Amino acid sequence: MRRVRYETNGGPEVLFTEEAPVPEPGTGELLVRAEAVGVTLPSVRKVREGAEPGPLGGEVAGTVAAVGEGVTGFAVGDRVTDLCFAHAYAELALLHAAFASRIPARTPAAEAVALVRSGLVARGAYEAGRPRPGDAVLVTAAASAVGSLAVQYAKTGGASRVVGAVSSAGKAEFVRALGADEVVCYGDETWGEPVDVVLDGAGGDLLGPAVRALSPGGRLVVFSSGGGTIDAHQLLARGASAIGFQMAAVARNEPGTYGRWLAELWERHREGTLRPRVFAEIPLAEAARAHEIIESRRNLGKVVLVP
Repeated sequence: MRRVRYETNGGPEVLFTEEAPVPEPGTGELLVRAEAVGVTLPSVRKVREGAEPGPLGGEVAGTVAAVGEGVTGFAVGDRVTDLCFAHAYAELALLHAAFASRIPARTPAAEAVALVRSGLVARGAYEAGRPRPGDAVLVTAAASAVGSLAVQYAKTGGASRVVGAVSSAGKAEFVRALGADEVVCYGDETWGEPVDVVLDGAGGDLLGPAVRALSPGGRLVVFSSGGGTIDAHQLLARGASAIGFQMAAVARNEPGTYGRWLAELWERHREGTLRPRVFAEIPLAEAARAHEIIESRRNLGKVVLVP
C-alpha cells in the first residue's frame, strides 16, 4: 500500500510517498481502507517543528477491511470514521474500534472527516466555556475546520452575539455565512465590544488579545496546539478564567459524554443545523501541498487527502 512519511523536519518538502506493508489490526482495532484523510494542524506542526520524524496522524474515513480480536459492533464493509494516531496518511489505516463512528448512508467520506473530530472538539470547547443564554462568544481561527463548527455551535446555542476572528479580511464573508454577527482580523487594534467567552483555536501571540477581549468574569477556552503564554495579571484584572480543553481526555475518561456528543453531532448534521465545510480534496501523493495550504492559512474549512 502507499503511505506518506517524512524523514527530517523543516517543512512540507520533506514529505515522501512510499510503499509499505499492510498493517494487521490488533486487539480492539479496525483496519480501514481510507476514502478520505483529514489533515490536522498538529500534524502540520509536527512536520515543521517536531523533534523526530514519525507517523503522521489525522482523521480517517473509509471502509472496514478487517477487524481485530475483541471487536464488536463493526464488520468488514462498514463505513466508519475516527482519529488515527499512527499512519493516517495511507491507503489503509488502523483505528480504535472503541471510538470509531459509523458513517450514515450517503454521507461523503470527506464530509464525515470534516465533521466528526472537528465537531467534537468544537462541541467540547463550547461546553467548557460554560455558556449562558445571551452570552457573547468570540471564536479565533474561525475559518478553520474546528472554528467554522464552533461558530455554528455558538450561533445556535443561544449566544446574543458571535464574533469570528480570522487572519485576513478575505475570510470575512465565509465566516459571516456560518452565522457570525461580526468578523475581526487578528491585526485589528481592538476586537470590538468585550465578550463573555473566547474559544481559542489559534494560541501563540493571539492569547494576549484573546484575554483582552474578555468582559469581567469572562472565560477563555484554549484548545489549540499552538502554545503561548497567558498574562495572569490580565485575567486578574478582569476576574476572568482560562480553561484548557482536550478532546482526548473526554474520550478516555467520559465515554458516556463522548457517545452522547457523537450522536448529537450526527443528528444535527442530518437536520442541517451543523454543516462542515471541505475546502480542498487533494491526492495523497500531494500531501505537501495540503500542508502548505494550512501553513499559509488559506483554507476555509477542512483540507482532506484522498488516497
